[in-house]
Amino acid sequence: MITASEVMDLTSREFPGWELPAHAEPLEKGGSGRSYFRVVSGSRKMVFARYTDERRENARFVEIARFLATSGVSVPAILRHLPAEGCLWMEDAGPVDLWAFREEPWEVRLPLYRSALEELAKLHTCATESFADAPLELEPGFDEALYRWEQGYFFEHCLGGFFQTGDKRLAELASLPALGEIPGRLAGCERVLVHRDFQSQNVIIRDGTAVMIDFQGLRPGVDAYDLASIVFDPYVTLSPAERDELVSIYRSARDAAGRPLVPGFEEVFHLCALQRLMQALGAYGFLGLKKNKPAFLQHIPAAMRLLDFVVARIPGLAPLSEEIQQHL
Repeated sequence: MITASEVMDLTSREFPGWELPAHAEPLEKGGSGRSYFRVVSGSRKMVFARYTDERRENARFVEIARFLATSGVSVPAILRHLPAEGCLWMEDAGPVDLWAFREEPWEVRLPLYRSALEELAKLHTCATESFADAPLELEPGFDEALYRWEQGYFFEHCLGGFFQTGDKRLAELASLPALGEIPGRLAGCERVLVHRDFQSQNVIIRDGTAVMIDFQGLRPGVDAYDLASIVFDPYVTLSPAERDELVSIYRSARDAAGRPLVPGFEEVFHLCALQRLMQALGAYGFLGLKKNKPAFLQHIPAAMRLLDFVVARIPGLAPLSEEIQQHL
């Protein structure tokens, strides 16, 4: 783990023209093998990140950021990168994310969500089209195996680990034919570039507009997966009418880009929402129980309520719906 003092030593070396005094503030944001600091010098700010090779995607952040920027997606600019040392400095998009507006009235939140969904549409259209000619290495795309893993992650770490559902019942639920058909169905859908974790804490709001962050997990997948991630976000509360409005905004953004949504999108959207919520619930259970991060467990009730809503809209999943409702 790098210290604030070490961050300042590196920053002073790489940016000798910066005004002094300056200091580095650790940021809570950061995933596996990543540490973040905000470097402040008077009115000037930037974000420092130190990454390890714990996860391959960490080393891809810089090239993905540059690719997205050239494709018209709003992301923080890369200011300096030292790949041998696993250090980078980037533009500071600000400390306020979309999640910070969760208690505001809908008329305040709506334009912020609109901006976020417009950036998402750019990722799914402009960036996806540019990717065909880009020498960019990404994480393996979504396929049947990954979708099945997400389902298993939910059964093992949420229903099994957190709720202590018995092995026999878990096996019954996991073998539901309707559930087993979903990975193949989604794997056969048209693929675009997806963020993989597009939720309210990964959208910075700067001057009223959205800036996308934490995109190192970028990979080919189904557009509805990203949309479901922000529409069925366990970290915030949205009414069914508000969720419908967000889907409509995204649909309009796709129409404006000349890449309208495919027929049957609504069904695929609910299948993706199921997968996304299963993945999130599995992560909450795993991080809370296996990685000693109990704060993640507090998000399970909200995510379970959303999963209950989604499962009720997918035929053939009545036993899973009954199990979920026992835990609400």
